[in-house]
Amino acid sequence: MNKIFMNAKEVQDFLGVSRTTAYQLINEMNEELIKMGYRTQRGKVNRQYFMEKYCYSTNYVEKGVCFGSL
Repeated sequence: MNKIFMNAKEVQDFLGVSRTTAYQLINEMNEELIKMGYRTQRGKVNRQYFMEKYCYSTNYVEKGVCFGSL
């Protein structure tokens, strides 16, 4: 089963950043989600939003939007 939210450890491992940076990124993304009218969970970020933000969404990959220049 794929979890809906990613915690700081998952973000840290995925991006290869420190735990502090992972929390900062989560907070930034959650602020963006709040501005769009979504509710968030402290210390976690919506997995789909995270993947779209970092161009790992299958929609973007299939269209070549993020990786087209590689």
